[in-house]
Amino acid sequence: MQSTRRSRCYSVLLSALILSLALSFPSPGSAREKDPTSTSKSGPRVTSQLNGSVATKNGQRLRLIIDLGNIIIHTQNTNQVEYRVRLEADASQKDAKLLLKSFSMNGHETPDGVYLRGQTFGRQCSGRLWVTVEVNVPKNYNVDASTGGGNIETEDINGRIALATAGGNILSGNVGGPARLTTDGGHITVKNVAGDLVATTGGGHITTGAIAGNATLHTVGGHIRVASVEHQARLETGGGNVTLEHSGGELVASTGGGQIDVGEAAGLVKARTAGGGIRVVRVSGPTNLETGGGSIYLTEVDGAVKASTGAGGITAWFVSSGKPGTCDFQSSDGDIVIYLPRKLPITIDAQIQDGDDHRVVLDPAFPLKVSYDDASNGSRRLHAAGDLNGGGEVLKLRTIAGNIRLVLSDTDKQLVMYKQQMEQLEQNLQVQMRLLEQSMAADDRP
Repeated sequence: MQSTRRSRCYSVLLSALILSLALSFPSPGSAREKDPTSTSKSGPRVTSQLNGSVATKNGQRLRLIIDLGNIIIHTQNTNQVEYRVRLEADASQKDAKLLLKSFSMNGHETPDGVYLRGQTFGRQCSGRLWVTVEVNVPKNYNVDASTGGGNIETEDINGRIALATAGGNILSGNVGGPARLTTDGGHITVKNVAGDLVATTGGGHITTGAIAGNATLHTVGGHIRVASVEHQARLETGGGNVTLEHSGGELVASTGGGQIDVGEAAGLVKARTAGGGIRVVRVSGPTNLETGGGSIYLTEVDGAVKASTGAGGITAWFVSSGKPGTCDFQSSDGDIVIYLPRKLPITIDAQIQDGDDHRVVLDPAFPLKVSYDDASNGSRRLHAAGDLNGGGEVLKLRTIAGNIRLVLSDTDKQLVMYKQQMEQLEQNLQVQMRLLEQSMAADDRP
């Protein structure tokens, strides 16, 4: 990744070049420089390397700030923070060697850990400089790292992390505490997080594993894909898709126009999309779903649901063992199809605004009273109502220009559908995480 910085006299363009994660670190000691010449696909380069180490203890914190460049955090069993800075410049540039000297790295102990600062100085030079900072920290450590324009990668860390970049990708392993990840425009990928997760990007995708705490995820336009959130989840994208396998607490999901897919939802669910579809495999808590034009599909309804769509249809399967609360399904132009167990006690209140051209289709197992009502505007409303199995919570169905169907459900088929859809969500998430990691790794190659 490349970024631009203006010095006092000339423009210095810094870009990040991720090198091999397996390079060994030098022996601890004071910083030193090397100046060999190397070749790469882009032609010969001059390079410089800065090395150093600072004593520390398990459980403390690294605070790392660099003006521009990539950051790679390794973890190991150690009692110090070791760093290496790899600098490269195009050998054909007039000021190539001066560029190498324009970047410095300094570190020192602090009361709670280690502070590292990498920065460029306003030398009279111009050209392109590639910067990569690799750091070894104890595995039981906390990390705060930021760069003015590069990628950030971390291995598994048994502590909290806070990572920020002005424009690169963030790729993190497992996190043993809370995590805060921010980029102005790249992708964010993190495995399992043992605490709360806050992730924000100006336009990339967000992909995560299991979140043990709360999750607040926001992207201006990318997709959001999450394995599970134990507590409250707030997922928002300006136009991408939202996918969540398991929701253990309150879920608020919104997109400017993408699809929303939720597996199992145990708590309150509020999902809204301006134009995509919504699918929730299992609904257990109070649920409010709204789409401007897509369809709504619910495989297992076991709670109170309010669902509305402007132009799509609504399909819902109710579980036989549950006692759903009051449900309200509304569609302007689409059909509403409800699958009901034979012995479910429920009260039906179904209405079609344009009753002349549309109808209510009933399974013989559900004897309801069907009637017509002439409205003042000349339309003829169709109404079907009645108590099934002695009645119960009200199922309110409303469509303006669609049909309504009440179908006797097949429990075995419903169970198969449930398992298939949950497996599909899990497989899709795993595939997308692998593809995103591969794409980010490809972006880092020199």
